[in-house]
Formats: sequence, structure tokens, C-alpha cells
Amino acid sequence: MSFATFLFYLFAAITVFAATMVITRRNPVHSVLFLVLAFFSSAVLWLLIEAEFLAIALVLVYVGAVMVLFLFVVMMLDIDVATLRASFIRYLPVGLLIAVTLLVQILLIVGPQHFGLAKVAAPAAKAASYSNISELGQVLYTVHMYPFEIAAVILLVAIVAAIGLTLRHRPETKYQDPSLQVRVRKGSDRVRLVQMPAEQKLDIE
Repeated sequence: MSFATFLFYLFAAITVFAATMVITRRNPVHSVLFLVLAFFSSAVLWLLIEAEFLAIALVLVYVGAVMVLFLFVVMMLDIDVATLRASFIRYLPVGLLIAVTLLVQILLIVGPQHFGLAKVAAPAAKAASYSNISELGQVLYTVHMYPFEIAAVILLVAIVAAIGLTLRHRPETKYQDPSLQVRVRKGSDRVRLVQMPAEQKLDIE
């Protein structure tokens, strides 16, 4: 067994272990931290197949931004642990059935009878000046340009739809209307002049 193969099995086992701990831990904060570990070990697997850009993007985007956001949200929410435990036990049979079905499908598609060095030759080693970022950009913006643009439009529509669904005008909340503010007249809208008769000062003996 080569050193690269040993590293693959090592970090693959760490990834499977971390993913299992994500769905089995009772503390949501611990689940998020194990998910960070799963992302790190997955990034190492990307490095083993010489996909440095994807590995760095996985660490920077998911671990550095998305998972930190998840961690802050989980820590700020008041999560009822007892309810989570009851829901976990209730949906455990369905989850196990789905997990077994997915495992069987994965083995049927990417099992050892279809993949491996005996079926697929190992990729040739690249030169030191090779840049997979450049190659990824060339393929993404030439061969897959239209699917990439369609995916960007779909994400934009999803963002607009999420904002539209969550934006609710509550009557008890005060809002500012800039169009009304710029049309304000200082005489009748902002300042009200009140004239009152002068009062006579009384002499108190």
C-alpha cells in the first residue's frame, strides 16, 4: 500500500466518522464542530486528487464562512434538547431506511466492480506549472457556460424569493418612506405655529 492510498483511507475514515457524529450528537454545537472536521478531511481528499482549488474553496467558503454562521446561529437559538431527542428517536427508522437505500445505490453505481485502478487508470501526473484553477475556468466559461449562467439566474431568483417570503410589513413596526420625506413642506407639514394671547402677571401679596 502506497502512502497516498494510506492517506486516502485515513481521511476517508475520518470523514465518515465525523459525518456520523454530526447526526448522532445530542448537542447541536458539537454537531457543527464535527461537520467542520468533515469538511477539513474532505478538503484533504480533494488535495490527494490534485484539486487544490476545490480544497481551498471548501475550507474558505464552508469552514470559514458558512459553518461559522451556522455555529453562531445554533449558539444564539434557544434549542430544546428534549424535543430534539424525541424527534431523533421518532424519525430514526425512516433515517436508517434512507441511509441504507443510499448506501446500496452508491455501491451499485460506484462500487469496486465499476471503479478502481483495474477499471480506470490513474491520471497522469501534472507538471509543476500546471494550474487546475485555469483549467477549471476554461471549462466552466466555455463548455459549461450556459449551465453556469442558468444556475446563477436560478440562485438569483431563489434569493429574491427568500427575501419576498420573509419580508412582512407589521402594523406595529414603524417604517420610513423616503418619497414622503422629500415632499414635506416646512410650513404645513413640519412646523405648526400656535398663537396664544399674552397672560397678565398677577401680583401676589
